Amino acid sequence: MRGIKEVKNLKNVIYITGHKNPDTDSICAAIAYAELKRRLGINAEARRLGEINRETEFVLDYFNVPVPEILTTVKTQVSDLDIDVVNPASPDISIRTAWMIMQKNNIKVIPVVDEYDRLIGIVTLSDITNKYLNIMESGIIASSKTPLRNIIETLNARLLCGSPESFNVTGKVVIAAMTPDEMDPFIEHGDVVIAGNRKDSQLKALELGAGCIILTCGCEADKDVLDVAGEKNCVILTTPNDTFTAAMLINQSIPIGYVMSSKDIISFNIDDFVDDIKDKMLQTRFRSYPVVDDNNRVKGFISRYHLISRRKKRLILLDHNEVNQTVDGIDQAEILEVIDHHKVGDIQTKNPIYFRNEPLGSTSTIISNLYFENGIRPSRNIAGILCAAIISDTLKFKSPTCTYADIAAAKRLASFCGIDIDKFANAMFKAGSSLKGKTPKEILGNDFKSFNIGKYKIGIGQINTMDAESIHEMRHEIISFMEETCDSGDYNLLMLLVTDILKEGSEVLYAGKEQWLIEKAFNVELKNGCVYLPGIVSRKKQVVPLLSGAAE
Repeated sequence: MRGIKEVKNLKNVIYITGHKNPDTDSICAAIAYAELKRRLGINAEARRLGEINRETEFVLDYFNVPVPEILTTVKTQVSDLDIDVVNPASPDISIRTAWMIMQKNNIKVIPVVDEYDRLIGIVTLSDITNKYLNIMESGIIASSKTPLRNIIETLNARLLCGSPESFNVTGKVVIAAMTPDEMDPFIEHGDVVIAGNRKDSQLKALELGAGCIILTCGCEADKDVLDVAGEKNCVILTTPNDTFTAAMLINQSIPIGYVMSSKDIISFNIDDFVDDIKDKMLQTRFRSYPVVDDNNRVKGFISRYHLISRRKKRLILLDHNEVNQTVDGIDQAEILEVIDHHKVGDIQTKNPIYFRNEPLGSTSTIISNLYFENGIRPSRNIAGILCAAIISDTLKFKSPTCTYADIAAAKRLASFCGIDIDKFANAMFKAGSSLKGKTPKEILGNDFKSFNIGKYKIGIGQINTMDAESIHEMRHEIISFMEETCDSGDYNLLMLLVTDILKEGSEVLYAGKEQWLIEKAFNVELKNGCVYLPGIVSRKKQVVPLLSGAAE
């Protein structure tokens, strides 16, 4: 055992995420920016906040880039704390050894584990002192099944005869302070006898069936004593300690498994949320609590003082800057950067941060420029996913959000990854526009964002397709789902933009009590839950601003 140490940088990583219901831009930008950070010497990992769509899946497969792991919340977990790690002990080590470890490392608790490192109990300093001070029975060595090695270690003894396998103590501890003739009433079969250098007393103890004889003051046993001990399967030890010290120390050899607490142990999982364990800690008021993983293996100990200095998860937000679009628990996290191309939202931070928001068609254009600004050329795969994201978010440069900077970045990236933009875009949009096997919920949530516009909560989904007719047979089913969602009170208005890339327009499916906002914003007459809006392809630049104006 090496004692206690502080766990530093348990999860010293910066998570880079796009928005919920991620599109190709948010996923690819996060992957690429995480790679840039790592090349700059910063420990960063991309995470997604939802399932990827078919378009994104096509892009990542095409360029052989793994899908980021999902991040469901950034609430502070036990794993985010600088918990104390105490090396666990087996239940058969002596209480003396445990006490010495505690003194050396200034700790008051040791976890006890089985052969598979699973928690079976804990032993505290008070467990050791209370049990030891209350040990009055002389048969504690036998009843605790103390192993021979513990006695040898505790007494600093040397084995003269016998072996751990022949150690068979079933009785009590006796000090042979009487003459041999007086020993009969005191020594029974299986006893541990502490004796001096009197040969006749040693032989008498053997005659009476002693299971172990401990010779004090460094005494050695004669050959004939050892021969008899061997015949009777008796263990003989010699210790440099005097009789008083040996008698005092021997009970300290009992295993910690005998004194440990094994019932009603309150432990926490390494992935538990701090908010969930805080009340339990306050109610129980133990000094510390073991922390385990899903296999009940000990990871450390946590105390109330750890909650005071909790470390927040660190985040970089890409392609969004609104609370309702970001990861759950954002109020418990530390936001380091925001890189976006949308309107400024309601994300708030306690400290100044790096905030980069540019009126471009894609967040991936900004990430590409960050590579170039740092003099770093992205790898072929990273260049490929960045280029794909720009093509996706700008509808192959047809969106009104598209700028010259987007086009220039995409062409430069295309030269790095060796793709033909037109051919790749057609394949990507075709893969992404397939609705085969999708439910109305999945179609609406494919690329969905929530907006608080005035006093109204509005949800807008968008699907880019090269064959808008494919959705017509599901139109009524989708509208019914949207109506049910609005009736539940979640939204005042829901819209699904089915954007035809070739025709450069969108059919809008809608539901909700505030449909008049669409009529006012686009100067159209609504009927049957759908309306075609020619030239409308951008949610960010053409739909949200007009709805905002209508809501004023």
